[in-house]
Amino acid sequence: MRNEWGTMTTGFPSTAACTETSEVRKYLEQYCDHFHLWDHIQFGTTVDAVNPIKVQSGWKNLAWDVTTSDGVDRSKSIKERFDAVMVCNGHFYDPYIPTIPGLEKFKGMLMHSHDYRSAEALAGKSVVLLGAGLSGLDIAMELSNVNAKVILSHGQRPLTCPLPTGVEQAPPVVKVLEDGTLEFQDGKQAMPDVFLFCTGYNFTFPFLNEKVGVQVKDHLVFPLYKFLMPPAYPSLFIVGICRAICPFPHFHVQSKFIISVLDGSFPLPSREEMEKDIELDMAARRARGVATRHILKLDSEQWAYNDHLAQLGGFQPLPRYWSNLYESNKVFRARDMLNYKTHNYTVHNETDWMVQNLQGEQLPKPQLKHI
Repeated sequence: MRNEWGTMTTGFPSTAACTETSEVRKYLEQYCDHFHLWDHIQFGTTVDAVNPIKVQSGWKNLAWDVTTSDGVDRSKSIKERFDAVMVCNGHFYDPYIPTIPGLEKFKGMLMHSHDYRSAEALAGKSVVLLGAGLSGLDIAMELSNVNAKVILSHGQRPLTCPLPTGVEQAPPVVKVLEDGTLEFQDGKQAMPDVFLFCTGYNFTFPFLNEKVGVQVKDHLVFPLYKFLMPPAYPSLFIVGICRAICPFPHFHVQSKFIISVLDGSFPLPSREEMEKDIELDMAARRARGVATRHILKLDSEQWAYNDHLAQLGGFQPLPRYWSNLYESNKVFRARDMLNYKTHNYTVHNETDWMVQNLQGEQLPKPQLKHI
């Protein structure tokens, strides 16, 4: 995708592969219709290499040589030069499989939520589902509808809401025994037909030149100023790597901030100042007890982050209803995971909204901490 800055993006940010995929696709298609984007998207193209080039002229004395090839005939490749690059390949591509001793001894079907398409293929089977994030909960509910027997194995606080029929909870799987039996943290065991991982994804940027210095370790992409750009190459922007966020409003704010950087509305600090900012931010998060692998998991902190980018970039922050709806939906999900998706929300203005159940009855809004 190109704009007046000569920028190429390497794809749309992706959302988790789950049952709402068709709705997400419909939203993106309508977005492209509304903003007349179709003519600016080059489909069927693979980005093979993104290389920084030092130039005398150009933004920050940097340019980028981007090599792409035809998605069908890889022998057809071209190299083009751009002023800036936005990497938007998301983080739902390369499945993460945790290290579990003896996993190779499991005799049933191993699969990751990345490969899950429908519950019918697992109808009537016994399933140990590892991970209780949104994808894990969605899949557990779907499997319940096809009479699967599901053990939802996870390391979070036990769910206190009613669970779907045929679904029970267990602590994490810690090892696989010689005969293929799964053993949980509490010593209990199970030998399911299917061991299904809902354990997230690895970050991967195989097209980025190594000298850019973007590293991935323990589910952290670094060093990135404001979780977006490497200080040494500030015309490269990696969009959408934060987790546990409200996706499209979050991407919108990041994109607006990037525009403010490119058009000069936000004058970037020096490389040294950006590196110091990253160092202090990481130290503050670790001081609050945030493990490295959870640093990109913003959750309720996303709203302060979004507002911070808006303040720096000098543009309007998100309307307040976004944070209220997101945080309220979390409360409804924790109370009733079986029915929370049937709630209908109506936004009246930037601050006021209402929620109704499937029967059209207005529900009281949850009492939220100040976000």
